[in-house]
Amino acid sequence: MGLTDREISALKPSIKRYVKRVERGLLIEVNPSGGMSWIFKYTINGKQDKLVMGRYPDLTLKKAREMRDKLAAQVAEGKSPAEDKRQLRQASVADSKVVTVREFGQRYYDEQVAKNWKDPSGELRYLEKDLYPALGDRPLKDITALDIQSVVYPKRDGGHPSAAICLRNTIKRMYDYAVELQLAAMNPAAMVATRYIGKATRRSRYLPPKEIREYLHVIYRSNIRRQFKLALHILLLTLARKSMILLANWDEIDFSTGEWTIPKEHMKGKKGEEHEHTVYMSVQVAAMFRELKALAGGSRFVLPGRGKLNQPFAKNALNQALEGLTFDMEPFTIHDQRRTASTLLNENASENGWSRDVIEKALSHEKGGIAGIYNRAEYAKQRTGMLQWWANYVDSIITESEVVAGNFRRH
Repeated sequence: MGLTDREISALKPSIKRYVKRVERGLLIEVNPSGGMSWIFKYTINGKQDKLVMGRYPDLTLKKAREMRDKLAAQVAEGKSPAEDKRQLRQASVADSKVVTVREFGQRYYDEQVAKNWKDPSGELRYLEKDLYPALGDRPLKDITALDIQSVVYPKRDGGHPSAAICLRNTIKRMYDYAVELQLAAMNPAAMVATRYIGKATRRSRYLPPKEIREYLHVIYRSNIRRQFKLALHILLLTLARKSMILLANWDEIDFSTGEWTIPKEHMKGKKGEEHEHTVYMSVQVAAMFRELKALAGGSRFVLPGRGKLNQPFAKNALNQALEGLTFDMEPFTIHDQRRTASTLLNENASENGWSRDVIEKALSHEKGGIAGIYNRAEYAKQRTGMLQWWANYVDSIITESEVVAGNFRRH
């Protein structure tokens, strides 16, 4: 007996996509996002094939059965529904007016990225800075995997494999949409494997105390901007994300209460589900912010851009500042500072009396609903003490006078 409508509606998403058999070649596919699609699976001329029929519940179980019966009749006559659809798609692409990569890239950005991405600037940058100059005037449907390699591989060979992977993924998402709209017959970026571009950054990387010392020594001895030195140090001591300080303005900083209140629009999360976050500043962090205010030249931004007091630095400014520095340790990212703080705080949690929940709150890993709101108030005092302990701990592992320590002197 096949699945009932109630059983289908009760299916839950998993980490990986999975398929459930309904009846007589009718399947339901469940995606990690929770979306479900009907699939008709059949055998013709000794070979198996399948056709995606539509989405559930837009296409009801009753209608899916009726469609399946019609498709099964076609198979009985020796016709392949999936092959017919592929031929129609190719014909549609061939008959459509010539659409350039730049034209469709703008459509993809307007219809998919700008509407659905919380921060679409990275996607737009890869389109405008990398894809359009190289392939923008070429017909969308004529681009091959070799063309994609000609755009992606130079970035990889220039020492930026992670950015090259991101560029490839941007192009792939654009072509996924083009194929969906039948403006391209295939996705050339899907044939450019990421394993030949570079390796993903190890996500378990954190800096042990001796590397924290090395990190701070190097940045304070370097010739990067004083604002960047302080910003990187603040990120380490507050567990904040890079975007939070790059977008911060002085209305968020309250020196009288010792709180940095980050508005929900600057927070990471699904669009519409972001939450406000409070950082309880240690004495050291407050002193750094005071110096940054003196350096801001009257700008409302904590880190005003070079020569532009009315806007902050670009989102990759801190990354670029670090790229020119040499560290005697394994590669790491700015984001690894959050993992560093989390790891060392957890190691010292039991003897200092704070729980894992307090650390998670400091990392802005929020629980939803009333419990999340209640815990924001409940943990305020513990988080204040924990972040002061953490700032003192980082000071304690810095032994050389060249580094800004407890009194935050300039080098």
